[in-house]
Amino acid sequence: MRSLHTLALSSALVWWLAGCSTPPAPRAPTAPPPASRLTDEMAHDIAIHALGLVGTPYRYGGNTPDSGFDCSGLIGYVYRARVSVAPPRTVAQLSGWGQPVAGEQLRTGDLVVFGKGRAPHHAGIYVGEGRFVHAPSTGGTVRLDRLNAHYWSAQTVAFRRP
Repeated sequence: MRSLHTLALSSALVWWLAGCSTPPAPRAPTAPPPASRLTDEMAHDIAIHALGLVGTPYRYGGNTPDSGFDCSGLIGYVYRARVSVAPPRTVAQLSGWGQPVAGEQLRTGDLVVFGKGRAPHHAGIYVGEGRFVHAPSTGGTVRLDRLNAHYWSAQTVAFRRP
């Protein structure tokens, strides 16, 4: 009886160890980040310039620090000033500009576009560490927000790399 019990325990141990030695399932390869016309240095300059505009008043249709900014005007101003690239003027057009980027591949200077499908409603510039600069609304100013803030984390978001 004792040998039968020992045999059963030995069999269970071998089975358990065999399960532990099974190699892990292969991970899906991570896609390389999309190509960009901007160098890392240019993308960094975009983020720094956007941060320097925090506090500028919001103005619908605005596209200069003197007149104020709306969200797409802010993006256009920063890209033209830092890298001589003229992005599209509307959020709808910005939502198709450049290449899509996965959230884990974000880098400074990428665009953050909020809204669903063909109806995006807001955009900003990613500046790193889960933060973005944007011109939010009438009566407000250009500000720095977190993607994981309650309001923004509830929005549909897409990321674009020009």
